[in-house]
Amino acid sequence: MVTDHRKQPRRRGEALSAAIFQATLDELSEVGYAGLTMEGVAERARASKASLYRRWPSRIELVMEAVYRSLPSPGSSPDTGNLRDDLVALLTITADALSGPAGEAMRGLLGEALRGESPLRTMRRTTQGRGRRLMEEVVRRAVERGEVASSDVTPRRLDSGHALLRHHFLFEGLPFPDGLVVQIVDEVLVPLFKPPRVDR
Repeated sequence: MVTDHRKQPRRRGEALSAAIFQATLDELSEVGYAGLTMEGVAERARASKASLYRRWPSRIELVMEAVYRSLPSPGSSPDTGNLRDDLVALLTITADALSGPAGEAMRGLLGEALRGESPLRTMRRTTQGRGRRLMEEVVRRAVERGEVASSDVTPRRLDSGHALLRHHFLFEGLPFPDGLVVQIVDEVLVPLFKPPRVDR
């Protein structure tokens, strides 16, 4: 039965947006990106379809904002007191996200890109380098503690951990094998971020 949203209590602003974002994530989990429609999200969120289209002109923009609102913000990167454990914690969060609605959205958006529908510009605009900023925060603290030489902090090194997780996700699929995150950290990231040299 279709809900008459005109008889529902009116929600505005953040309350309405939060309900729509949660409905989007729930739809991704249940029907996947291919099955997600603006109509389905509106019905689940008990909102009008017009209220969705006023805020997000396309399904791509709605999905991207819902997913990235659900991910950790750069200011909330793990702080365990040492670089290795921070890296393990951060990449575990990323692996968990790729195993859920965020991963389903990435798969669907990349599929559209391969068909020439090109959501990549929207993806870049929405993500705004979030993974790198999270990694920058972790490594910056390690530099301040004297664990890492500042000269070792480069964009490519900061991107490498997340890039390896995404590569496994896209080409080898889920679930991630036990120990993968620890292997990436111990075999790749820790050797890349070396302590400062002590001149004698």
